[in-house]
Amino acid sequence: MGRLLSTSILLGLLLVFSPLQAADNKILRLATTTSTENSGLLSELLPHFTKATGYGVQVIAVGTGKALRMGRDGDVDAVLVHAPGAEKRFVESGYGVDRRHVMYNDFVIVGPASDPAGVAGSGDATDALGRISSQQAVFVSRGDDSGTHKKETGLWKSAGIKPEGSWYREVGQGMGKVLQMSGELDSYTLTDRGTWLSYTGKTQLKLLFEGDPRLYNPYGIITVNPKRHPDINYKGATSLSQWITSSEGQQLIGGFEVAGKQLFNPSANASEIASH
Repeated sequence: MGRLLSTSILLGLLLVFSPLQAADNKILRLATTTSTENSGLLSELLPHFTKATGYGVQVIAVGTGKALRMGRDGDVDAVLVHAPGAEKRFVESGYGVDRRHVMYNDFVIVGPASDPAGVAGSGDATDALGRISSQQAVFVSRGDDSGTHKKETGLWKSAGIKPEGSWYREVGQGMGKVLQMSGELDSYTLTDRGTWLSYTGKTQLKLLFEGDPRLYNPYGIITVNPKRHPDINYKGATSLSQWITSSEGQQLIGGFEVAGKQLFNPSANASEIASH
């Protein structure tokens, strides 16, 4: 009986101190946007991080909304996303700590070369969407609660338009898939510049509108709060947050190019969350 009890205790200890839960766990889980994955940025950055720190990273590429929900539920150790308002609420609600600026680019509106809605002549982003709506030109929306989708819905609201009807198609897909579908439909969509640049050789769509300050697109990294989820890899998540905002991480971000064009601008020295 004593031997059985000792064996049970030993098995229990093995479960409690399994490799996934050990303090020196060298794998961390990062929920991030499809744009950082589709653009190829993480494939460039993470091997350098692993070499510098010894931590491997399991990447889960989803929309910003889902990434934050995964952080809230303790299913990941850190999130790298691009929706400042939602990020701020995430931290203020106690789900995340130490939100840091990482980088930024911007959103652009792309569409068919024929530009039936005349988007290229728009005065600002809301005017561009108004033209698409008035012409009922096909617009493909991510419809997935991602940072891009949040930006898009905010722009429609600013334009005083509730997009609906057969011309407006919410597909619940990541940015790469949406660009592919938009190309097949010869339609308009809103995309982050990084993913757009990485897909320009794969689609017949054209960049039609850019430059509105409201299209600013900042990215931040947040560590999941260990007080809410004591079993997360807080040490690994903090290591990633510190490295990606270090001079090495920021230089690699600034030097990342596709077809000779820089996709992201490092921003670790920014002093506050952008209000855009």
